[in-house]
Amino acid sequence: MHIWAKTAFAAGVFVLAPGAAQAACDVDKPGSEMTHQEAAKVYHCLEKELHAGYMQGDKRWIPGDFVTDYRGWKAASDFPAAPGFHGERYLVTFVNPVGEAEYMRFKDEGAMMPAGSVLAKESFTINDEGKVSRGPLFLMEKVAAGSSPATGDWYYMAVTPSGTPMTMDVVSACSDCHQSNFGKRDGLGYPVEEVRAKP
Repeated sequence: MHIWAKTAFAAGVFVLAPGAAQAACDVDKPGSEMTHQEAAKVYHCLEKELHAGYMQGDKRWIPGDFVTDYRGWKAASDFPAAPGFHGERYLVTFVNPVGEAEYMRFKDEGAMMPAGSVLAKESFTINDEGKVSRGPLFLMEKVAAGSSPATGDWYYMAVTPSGTPMTMDVVSACSDCHQSNFGKRDGLGYPVEEVRAKP
């Protein structure tokens, strides 16, 4: 069991009616001041409603199994990763079995994910007043070499907290950031070192 799960279970399991999680999970400090353990408690409070929201409705161009299956993949961190990229959201990253071995090396340079790798990143925010909000599910799929040169052979997708596929310019909204910041490691952003899970 991941450390964040142990911490959260020790704090008690939250059982919430649909739509109640955000208010029930609010905290008494700004998100920027949360410890890893405190962020884990918020995530545990929110996690059932996060996943239930992503699962709603037709996923259209997004493969449905990415959304239904990702919680069974390898979690890349022991705590939610602190806000940074992705609009200052906390992220919880999962990697599918195809990409697990390569991603979990957390290589600074020379990483090369095999085609068929998929990353799923749940997200949430905690504002300066301690209000918690659900964020999108971000998805990255590594495709065959040459399939999408403009994006480094990554397909980027996202699902709103209510389950609707997001329409976006994946080059400017996703790929430009991933390639300019993480181009030496196949466009991979990792959780910060202190929260990374062991392979």
